[in-house]
Amino acid sequence: MAELTGDQQVQSEVLEGLATAVNHRRWFVELALPYLGDNPIEIGSGLGDYALEWAAHLPRFTATEADPERLISLKERLSVEPKIEVREMLLPHGEQGNYSAAVSYNVLEHIEDHVGALRSMRELVRPGGAIVLIVPAFQFAMSQADIATGHVRRYTRKTMRDALEAAGLRVEKLHYANALGLLGYYMATSVFKLMPKEGPMVKLYDTLVLPATKAAEQVVRPPFGQSVFAVARVPE
Repeated sequence: MAELTGDQQVQSEVLEGLATAVNHRRWFVELALPYLGDNPIEIGSGLGDYALEWAAHLPRFTATEADPERLISLKERLSVEPKIEVREMLLPHGEQGNYSAAVSYNVLEHIEDHVGALRSMRELVRPGGAIVLIVPAFQFAMSQADIATGHVRRYTRKTMRDALEAAGLRVEKLHYANALGLLGYYMATSVFKLMPKEGPMVKLYDTLVLPATKAAEQVVRPPFGQSVFAVARVPE
C-alpha cells in the first residue's frame, strides 16, 4: 500500500476522530433517510460509517470513494455487507445512472467545480429523485483545519441554493444544522488552532450538548449552524 500524503493523513485522522461522534452521525443519518428511496448512491463514503447506518434501513446501497487508498480500506470494511456495492467515483464525470437518490456529506466543499459535481450527481439519479447534501457553513469559520483537510469553500443557504439551481436542480429543503457546533468549531479551530480529532472535547460535546441541540432544532430552525443541509430534486 502506498504511503499516505500529508493531506490524506490529516483527512484520515479527522475522519477517524469524527467517527466517535455517534450521536452527531445518527442525527445526520436521520435527516437524509426520508429522501433516499430504495437504491441510493453515496458520493464520498470515506470510512463507511454513514453507509453502514443507511444500508441497515435500505434494500440496496452503493458506497463510493475517490481516494484510491481510502477506497481499498472501504472495500475491505464493507466486504461483509451483501447489500452494499463499493466503487470508485471522482466528480465531475459524465456517467449516467438510475439511482433513487445521491447523498453526499461533507464532500462538495472539497471540489473546485462544485456545480459540475452537482450536475454529475443529477445525472446519476432518476427523474424525481433526490440529491441530499451536508456541507460546512459560513466562510468566516474557514480555518487552517479546513485548509489542511482540503476545503476550498464553506457555504451559506444562499450560496448552496445558487449552486443547486445552477446545476439544474429544484431545491426542496435547505436549512442550517447544529448551531452550537458552529460556535464550538470556530473556537476550537480558529481561536485555539486545534484539529477536530478524537478526544475528550468531541466526546463531551457529542454526549451532552448534541442531544439538546438536536431536540431544539427539531422545534425551531436556527438562523446559523455548523452545516447546511440541502435536499434538491432532479426535474421530472
